[in-house]
Amino acid sequence: MAEFHLLKIDLHTHILPKHWPNLHERFGYDGFVRLEHHKPCCARMMIDDQFFREVQDNCWSPTRRIQDGDKTGVQVQVLSTVPVMFSYWAKPQDTLDLSKILNDHLAGIVREYPQRFVGLGTLPMQAPKLAVTELERCVQELGLAGVQIGSHVNDWNLDEPAMFDIFEAAASLGAAIFVHPWDMMGKDRMPKYWLPWLVGMPAETSLAICSVIFGGVLERLPNLRIGFAHGGGSFPFTIGRVQHGFDVRPDLCAADNQTSPRDYQGKFYVDSLVHDADALRFLVNQMGDNRVALGSDYPFPLGEAKPGALIDSIDEFSPTTKNRLLAGTALEFLGLSRNQFDLKG
Repeated sequence: MAEFHLLKIDLHTHILPKHWPNLHERFGYDGFVRLEHHKPCCARMMIDDQFFREVQDNCWSPTRRIQDGDKTGVQVQVLSTVPVMFSYWAKPQDTLDLSKILNDHLAGIVREYPQRFVGLGTLPMQAPKLAVTELERCVQELGLAGVQIGSHVNDWNLDEPAMFDIFEAAASLGAAIFVHPWDMMGKDRMPKYWLPWLVGMPAETSLAICSVIFGGVLERLPNLRIGFAHGGGSFPFTIGRVQHGFDVRPDLCAADNQTSPRDYQGKFYVDSLVHDADALRFLVNQMGDNRVALGSDYPFPLGEAKPGALIDSIDEFSPTTKNRLLAGTALEFLGLSRNQFDLKG
């Protein structure tokens, strides 16, 4: 079993192209992200003229990412866009155009470094027919393992009937869906202390999980491989409350699906990004080690600086459990084989 430690897969990392077209000029309206390269190896993410985030070259340089991976023992990064790029609010054809730019860039990196990177594309989720077409292109033409989507799509939660065709297509294609929180609920009430990221993100992810459970998405698509960022947010730690609500108010909670919420534990995936040893122990106990995969949120500061360090620190985890958390679960979620990667480098 020891050789399995040679493979460490980081399911949750974000990447951008170093350059992309001026989207304001391309589409004719505001709201899109641009990169302002203001000094070597650094850039500002700007939404129109509003500062959003400072990023470094590890956000776009595959060689820098490989160097960082070599330092931390991460052989494989799963690449997905930065959620602010989803642009579900934009005109559907424009979001499709942007998605193609991002997906083509991401697929190019995977093709260049196939043993170091796996790709998850992005879709114009506000237009399900266009999203299905781009999902098919991502998987069948670009060779991506699946897609990353937001925890909601404008006013739609993930139980929205209009989006079911996307999930159905993913299940049919064998494509993984990784759900990432974005545009956090209640953000207008959280202007200080970074609370949208500290409080809103866990709630967003729990909302997404409850939506696919109560909305019957998982019931109707038992073969759908769907995973959720940040350890499933607050959901695993409030499952008792969710189940109790289902039991005492089925008239409200079981309106669209009569299956117990607890029955779905072990039927979806989460990453390991909980920043606390006791929380990770609880998460693995609740979900099973076959449903928790290493995820770091590289290269952003709210992530785990040394991916997998928390997993490695927990002595109670057997070598088998650690190997599964570090690579095995991610491989199953992505529908990939360990043999696809060079375990010696």
